[in-house]
Amino acid sequence: MAVDKKTNERLEDLKQRKDEAHGTGNEARVEQQHAKGKLTARERISLLLDPGTFEEIDPFVVHRSSHFGIAERKYPGDSVVTGYGKIHGRTAYVYSQDFTVFGGSLSEVTAEKICKIMDMAMRNGAPIIGIADSGGARIQEGVASLAGYGEIFMRNTLASGVVPQISAILGPSAGGAVYSPAITDFTMMVRGISMMFITGPEVVKAVTGEDISQEELGGAESHAALSGVSHFTLESEEECMDTIRHLLSFLPQNNLDDPPMADQDDDPDRIDEDLRAIVPDDSNRAYDMLEVITRIVDNGEFLEIQRDFAPNIIIGYGRLAGRPVGIVAQQPAYLAGVIDIHASVKAARFVRFCDAFNIPIITFVDVPGYMPGKDQEHRGIIRQGAKLLYAYAEATVPKLTVVTRKAYGGAYIVMGSKHLRADVNFAWPTAEIAVMGPDAAVNIIHRRRLAEAENPDALRAELIEEYKENFANPYAAAERGFIDDVIDPAETRPKLIRALDMLQNKRDTLPPKKHGNIPL
Repeated sequence: MAVDKKTNERLEDLKQRKDEAHGTGNEARVEQQHAKGKLTARERISLLLDPGTFEEIDPFVVHRSSHFGIAERKYPGDSVVTGYGKIHGRTAYVYSQDFTVFGGSLSEVTAEKICKIMDMAMRNGAPIIGIADSGGARIQEGVASLAGYGEIFMRNTLASGVVPQISAILGPSAGGAVYSPAITDFTMMVRGISMMFITGPEVVKAVTGEDISQEELGGAESHAALSGVSHFTLESEEECMDTIRHLLSFLPQNNLDDPPMADQDDDPDRIDEDLRAIVPDDSNRAYDMLEVITRIVDNGEFLEIQRDFAPNIIIGYGRLAGRPVGIVAQQPAYLAGVIDIHASVKAARFVRFCDAFNIPIITFVDVPGYMPGKDQEHRGIIRQGAKLLYAYAEATVPKLTVVTRKAYGGAYIVMGSKHLRADVNFAWPTAEIAVMGPDAAVNIIHRRRLAEAENPDALRAELIEEYKENFANPYAAAERGFIDDVIDPAETRPKLIRALDMLQNKRDTLPPKKHGNIPL
């Protein structure tokens, strides 16, 4: 059937409008963006989503402000590109701020576009990925732009624990703009490109007299190693998008779904005899817990999270017989794996995320205790350390624990112990489960005998061996059922896989309540 002239004109008009909407602020700004090593909003979406799957929402929206001479400066879509598409064939919602339009600043309509996408994600149960590249609130719009931030923050909070939320900081994110990424589950930053701070260096200098660069104040390295705001530090925007896609391969679409199963191409009955030699005979010698993890998970694939923040504890995702699992583990190679404030907060939030999204938690324990000292006490190790305890106790997903070596004092209880409703607790023969280490215990228990002994060093050595034999082993805990089985380290993988199979229909509940009061 022939198309009449009027219809052709309308289609041509639509094409022109679409072409205009798919443009940017102007070509000069695009060149500036590329000169900084940054991609445009649409280029980022193209890298993130499966090819040809992006469907844009609100491409013709323009701002409604008439102040300060911007009434004539209108760009279709304004300063954000929004829509949905597929990642690994599964639906995902995305918004990408466009720095070439008013510096990516948040206007009233920009906020409305973002909120619409977030509402759609919540209704349909799919992840939200926000790509931030913005100078903050649009000053010309005053309180209307600030109200927009409030609407976004409210939706971030309501979506928390319902659908996964990921933020990629690919430019500046300052002032109120930082709080949306802070509420989301994972934050990505790229070296030399990403910036996050409440107040910039100029304001800091004016108020405090402190002279500091943007990179030192809020760059990717600072938030990766010092503040813990960032979960992944990447070398390029391309690597950032690949990492988001990789991360989502472990996560369910929403809190009612199970995590996606992968191909079971690694033998579930595979044993690894090298695990028998990983833990040194000398309990004070370090070893790399990452080697333990990679030898046990499918194909050695482990996606570590917050690698540079509190490296004394390891968190991340792997698979066992194709099933995604969240892994928490001490790192004896850094501070002997002690739990300090940063380690507790890092692991607690990860445990709570896994619990919210039905991801089983595997815990590898080699912990000498909580970090002692005035600094930790005065900064709140009691309150902060209780967060990890709270998170484990609250979690109702399958929880499996393997004690590889030390499990001392309160830290033993916190790290996925049977007393916090862990389902299956294993120990290696090298495990030492006790109130404290043998040296410290002997010094306290036998203080008087040692003080009166003719040869206190020889007596101390004898008493330490006696303590180890009676307490610093897994069998005293196993006799009471606190350890379900002492296993050959080589068999750890099949033991964990069989336990997960047994727990696949686990149902556990919490007492009826609005919510708990975690010690924030």
